[in-house]
Formats: sequence, C-alpha cells, structure tokens
Amino acid sequence: MKTDVQSILNKLGIASNNPAFSTGSEWGGASNAGIIDSFSPVDGHKIASVKVTTQADYNSVIEKAQNAFIFWKTVPSPKRGEIVRQLGDALRHHKEALGTLVSYEMGKSLQEGFGEVQEMIDICDFAVGLSRQLYGLTMHSERPSHRMYEQWHPLGIVGIISAFNFPVAVWSWNAALALVCGNVCIWKPSEKTPLTAIACQKIIAEVLQANNIPEGVSNLITGDRTIGEFMSNDNRIPLISATGSTRMGKEVGAAVGARLGKSLLELGGNNAIIISEYADLDMSLIGAVFGAVGTAGQRCTSTRRLIIHESVYDAFTAKLVKAYGQLKIGDPLDQNNHVGPLIDTDAVKAYLDSIEKCKVEGGNFIVEGGVLQGDKYISGCYVKPCIAAVKNDYKIVQHETFAPILYLIKYKTLDEAIALQNGVPQGLSSAIMTLNLREAEQFLSNQGSDCGIANVNIGTSGAEIGGAFGGEKETGGGRESGSDAWRAYMRRQTNTINYSNTLPLAQGIKFDL
Repeated sequence: MKTDVQSILNKLGIASNNPAFSTGSEWGGASNAGIIDSFSPVDGHKIASVKVTTQADYNSVIEKAQNAFIFWKTVPSPKRGEIVRQLGDALRHHKEALGTLVSYEMGKSLQEGFGEVQEMIDICDFAVGLSRQLYGLTMHSERPSHRMYEQWHPLGIVGIISAFNFPVAVWSWNAALALVCGNVCIWKPSEKTPLTAIACQKIIAEVLQANNIPEGVSNLITGDRTIGEFMSNDNRIPLISATGSTRMGKEVGAAVGARLGKSLLELGGNNAIIISEYADLDMSLIGAVFGAVGTAGQRCTSTRRLIIHESVYDAFTAKLVKAYGQLKIGDPLDQNNHVGPLIDTDAVKAYLDSIEKCKVEGGNFIVEGGVLQGDKYISGCYVKPCIAAVKNDYKIVQHETFAPILYLIKYKTLDEAIALQNGVPQGLSSAIMTLNLREAEQFLSNQGSDCGIANVNIGTSGAEIGGAFGGEKETGGGRESGSDAWRAYMRRQTNTINYSNTLPLAQGIKFDL
C-alpha cells in the first residue's frame, strides 16, 4: 500500500519542497544547528528533516513563553476553555490526515492513529468543561469573623517531554489541561516522531492566531535528550511532565528535584492480566491478544505477562497459539493488518536481545519470534509477536521490553496471582479476568493490585481520558488526563480574611501590646 506522504503533509500545512525544512519559528531551530531525520518504520523511507533547537533558540522560546504567560494567566478560565474548544474542533477537521501521519511516522495501525487523535479531541472536550470547574474549598476558621478558603493559580511554564509511542495524544493530555489552568506550554517531542508534533503545533498556532493570542502560549522545540536536559535543569519551568522510560524518568526527576521543581512522571509498565479459573476465556482472549500485540507491544500499558490459573492454563494457551497464528503483520495503513512495525531497528535489536535472554534463563517459547524478511517488510522493523512460558522472577521478565513478547506464568491461588502481579518494579496497569465477584473485589481492594490502573474483565490497554492516568513504583507516580489530574498543573493557595475589628491569633495565642 503506497502512502502519499506529500498529500498528507499538504493537508496539515507542513509540506515543503526542501527536504530539510523548518515550517516556522515556533518549531524550527537555527539553520546551522543540525537536523533530525524522520524515517517511517512502515517502509524505511525518509519522510523529512527538521531543524534542531539550539541553546539560543531555546532561551528565545523561554522568553517568549514567559511574556505570553503574563497575558494568558489574566484571561478568564472559561475564555481559555473556549480556545481549547476551538483546538478540539480543529483536530476534528484534521483527524484523518493527522491520524494517518501518526500511523506512518510511528508505525501503529491506522485505526490506532485515528484513535489517538480522537483522544486529543476527547481531552479538549474534558478541558472545556474543566475550565468552569477549577474549584477550591471553603473551610471554617477557628477564629470568629474570619473566613478561610483555598484557590488554585497557574504555575507558569509547563514543560512537556513526550515519547514516540503516543506522539500526539500525551502532549494533548498535558497541554489541554495546562492551558485551561492558565499555564503556557513548551513541548519537546520524541526525536523519532517530530513531524506529528509539527503538525499539532501548526494546528494550535492557527487557533491562537485566529483569536489574537500570543504565539508563546504554545511552543515546540525539537532535538535530542540535550533539549530535555535544558528543560529539566531550568528554574524558569516550574513543572516538567515527562513520559518515557524509567531510566529517563529517574534522570528528569533527579534534575528537577535538585532545583525543587515539580515533575509529573509517566514511565515504564510491566502489566499483567490474571486469567482466573472463573474467567470467560473467549472474552479474555480478546483482551490478552490486543493488549500484547496492539501497537506492536509499544504501549506503556501493553500486556507483558499473563498469570493463568493452572486449571485453565492449557486450554487458554491453546487459544492464544491459535489466535497468534491468525495475526496479520504488515503495513499499518492497511486496515486488514493487525500488527505494524517496531519504531526502528534499535527496537528490533532490543526485541531480539530479550528473546535470547529469556531463552538463557530457561524460558520456553510456545510461539517463536523473529524478524520478518522480504519486500513487504523492507524497513527491517517488522517482527513476529511471540509467547514464552517463564517464571516471574526471571530478570528479563522483571524488565520492560517495548515489543510484542508475551510471558505466561502459572498460579494456584488468587493470593499467589496477586503477589506475582505485584512482584515487578513497575506499577502502571493491571487486570483480572473473572466472573467471581469475590475475586474481583479482592483484586481492587488494598489486598490486591498495587498499580495505578486496575481493571476487571477488560485488558490493561485502552484507558479513557475521564480517569486519571498513571502508575506507582518505577512508573513514576504521576497522573495525567482526567479526574483531578488538573491539580498537578496549578499551585494551591490558602487564604484567610479577617472581617472583624480585632486581630485574634490562631491556637488561642495571646500577644498583647
């Protein structure tokens, strides 16, 4: 299936006849700063090159953002919500083109590309409602004729560092909420997916311009980890929201913490589904297979482990093997295919290394892996989803591999299954498949999953924007998207008003002059 990349870029307004281009000051660096080449894992073709942000460019963007914040924070929150509403409408208009570019530049299926843009639209809708609900509390004072309350104020500049696997949605989760809260944003996307970021910046820049809003309200900077280090060490950025590996998150968290800044970290996952003896096995199969092979196993919520009751282990394994035999692997823009490529050849190497480490530790591969060859797989990034029977304490099982490798583990009792589920360093998403009410309730209780997300009778993937998204332990503890995640983007202030004609002190302290 041939992809008309030029047509997609034209529709998004970022096309250029020059292969090394910058489409505007909001996202381009100096001409002598070097470039980032964006290659599609679908066919290995170079899509375009993007100029890299220099230190001078970076400081210019920070100054522009600081000036824009002075204006933006004075705009009433419902008016800020109106701008985000218009962003949602613009995304609706560009959904097909942007979703296609996501699929082509990142490698996820076309339907997942469209779904990612839909997430952006959904979070804009959520943020519009939120813009009228930034509530504080009123408290009763112990002192007569006093009123206490709390209110929330914007932080200033919110730095957003996003990963390749959700190249646009994670930005929108942060930006939509940060903007209605009165902040301005600076976004550093993954160097593996710069064009989708440019497209998003183009879309929001047009919305801001149409409303006479300073361009510095939303900013894009491109580059490698050096740019992320600029942001993490910059006192001018009160909050860094970073999505990526646990290794990256530890570095960001340490740098931001050293300057007493705030960090919102969304890091690795090592997600498990418990398949109970009381599970509906056919329904469980859908959740397990999609969770394991969706986005070629490159979601932070991908299913890495299946913890299966010994009484249904053989039957469910047989279903898995049959399902894997029916998977279609190929061009993700062809909607007949289930699995697309890994992001690049480095990811392929990590996949192969993990398979070898698993075999060395004693893993038994029930469905063998490998790299697919031939003209259909010309990029060299297409691999076979594979399944291995393992023990939970294998070092490789404790590690998150961003690839479609699924580990199977047997259990006897629910307490054992929960201990296995919790027995990894990461704590993002988890699930149990059971029709037993007691099992479901135990799994969701404080005797159950230690993850930020715990599901019953659905898989580990597919979070909705209405709930706060994030996890515990080495997943970082951050929360993005819905619920009260907006509080991360604001500072709390407690206010006390004395409307009496005296000045009583708290705790009954006397201070007479």
